[in-house]
Amino acid sequence: MEGVIAANLATVREHIAAAAREAGRAPDSISLVAVSKTHPAAAVREALQAGHRLFGENRVQEAEAKYPALREAFPDLALHLIGPLQTNKVREAVALFDVIETVDRPRLAEALAKEMARTGRRLPCLVEVNTGEEAQKSGVLPAAADDFIRDCRERFDLPIRGLMCVPPLDEEPSLHFALLRDIARRNGLGVLSMGMSADYQIAIRFGATHVRVGTAIFGARGS
Repeated sequence: MEGVIAANLATVREHIAAAAREAGRAPDSISLVAVSKTHPAAAVREALQAGHRLFGENRVQEAEAKYPALREAFPDLALHLIGPLQTNKVREAVALFDVIETVDRPRLAEALAKEMARTGRRLPCLVEVNTGEEAQKSGVLPAAADDFIRDCRERFDLPIRGLMCVPPLDEEPSLHFALLRDIARRNGLGVLSMGMSADYQIAIRFGATHVRVGTAIFGARGS
């Protein structure tokens, strides 16, 4: 239905602002990443027409199919990669995205660094932390995070700006947000990408600078 996405965006922004005020934060200190994975370009275009400019995609191939034409029409849009990145897709990712949120292993960090050096396109990067230590999920383990962040900065000279996490579905998310915040603080990182449709208001209380919201904006996946 025409206008639903614009209305959803307005509602999410209101909730972000309310959660920020409750936490004693400025609403404009939180960026809303509209997660458009599995949704068609037409849905993204409606969000763009409503004034939104920051989006997140999980897969390089899907983003390649949707975003070049959208960027031609809206050159000021920004696109974050929020899903796992295979090393054989690094060249495409560096060309297409504006931020890589899922740096999680040395081989990927090295490949990103080489591609950024080759192209001169240095993208801000976030380290993904597997706060729940889930075997099926990507992300560096919390105990290894400090060493990996140092390697990314010193060994690979990657522009690491912050951290990202996806808490387990069946656990209290605040514990994971607090853990991510603590790792960021001790490493002097200012960006925290955490919180999705079900828990972004909680994430804001724990210092999220970026919340990744898909279903609450675009509806159920693929709808």
